[in-house]
Amino acid sequence: MDLKFNAEDIGQISIGAFALSVPVAFSEEAWKMSASLPPLNLLLVVLLSLGFITLFAYQSVFQANVAKRIWVFVFRIAAAYCLTLVVVGIVLLALDKLPLLTDTWVAIKRILLIAMPASMGAIIVDSFDKE
Repeated sequence: MDLKFNAEDIGQISIGAFALSVPVAFSEEAWKMSASLPPLNLLLVVLLSLGFITLFAYQSVFQANVAKRIWVFVFRIAAAYCLTLVVVGIVLLALDKLPLLTDTWVAIKRILLIAMPASMGAIIVDSFDKE
């Protein structure tokens, strides 16, 4: 199985991230939580996000066969997470809940917090057509 990264993958990751970011992005609770979340907790959220999408990709997308494709594996995880961050940022921007210019730190925390469920949606939808 040769897992190349193409436009279809970008679309699947974006759709998955969008599907799970929208319900959370509309939540005032998420907006408030992101404003008050301490940096250490935010780091834990990011590590949990990356850990779970790595585990899912390893087991489902790559079927535990990464030994000869470690860089493809790492790239896929990084691409899925980065695309998720972009999608979440766009959703928050559309909702006028991304204060990048007025409160950059809150904007970054909001993106990272909402990216937690969105990244799982992204990697799950990305795995649908893999063998």
